[in-house]
Amino acid sequence: MKSISLQSKANAKTAQVITSDQHQLISDISNAEGGEDFGPSPHDLYDAALASCKALTLMWYANKKGIKISNIDTRVERDDSEERQGIYKLHTRLVISGDFSDAEFKQLSAVAEKCPVHKLMTSVTTEITTQVERA
Repeated sequence: MKSISLQSKANAKTAQVITSDQHQLISDISNAEGGEDFGPSPHDLYDAALASCKALTLMWYANKKGIKISNIDTRVERDDSEERQGIYKLHTRLVISGDFSDAEFKQLSAVAEKCPVHKLMTSVTTEITTQVERA
């Protein structure tokens, strides 16, 4: 089982230091929300998970198939205006550079729809348990 841990960032109002294996990053909320904007918000990280999964999946596929991709520019636009009604809209846009044919581009386009995080967000039930303890 994979585990990710978070600890409050020293001398910060709300920021959290996220540790995953040997990697660390900081998540926070904006100044307007009462944080100090030390890093991406949890919503930003959620959106970034989708974007990075799409790009990484395409790179993995291209490497496996010998398709020459030189760069992928991935953008996510979020419309969370109906989040409280249960609708969270993400629009992803991938611009792929490289030396590939139209047929290979068509394959890459199909693969972009099949990244694991896209599937997690749209077609599985996520079960979450929360245990809160006093130190």
